[in-house]
Amino acid sequence: MAIPFSLLADLIVIIHFLFILFVIFGGLLVLHKRSWAWLHIPAAVWGAIVEFTGWICPLTPLENWLRLQGGGPAYTSGFIERYVVSIIYPSFLTSSRQIILGLGVIMINGAIYGWIMWQRLKR
Repeated sequence: MAIPFSLLADLIVIIHFLFILFVIFGGLLVLHKRSWAWLHIPAAVWGAIVEFTGWICPLTPLENWLRLQGGGPAYTSGFIERYVVSIIYPSFLTSSRQIILGLGVIMINGAIYGWIMWQRLKR
């Protein structure tokens, strides 16, 4: 039985997208249950670092490898450039936009965690 590499690559894309959503909005889960912070804070820090430094997430080369193994083409840009930015921005991702995205992650989650701490201090 042949390994469905293209299906695995698509699964990686879904996991990658869900991880990005978790990085951006995972603080909302912390509002529901505080123990999510142990998973979310490192994920948010990783997401911000990737944006600030221009690193490529390890899931991108894995997806490319799976696509090549399945006989499909790999892509040379990062996940955000290929899938997310093409939806949000009409042009390619620049380093200044990456910094803005990283700051957005910090601001959204900083506001959520700040609100959690404020609520805790009120009690």
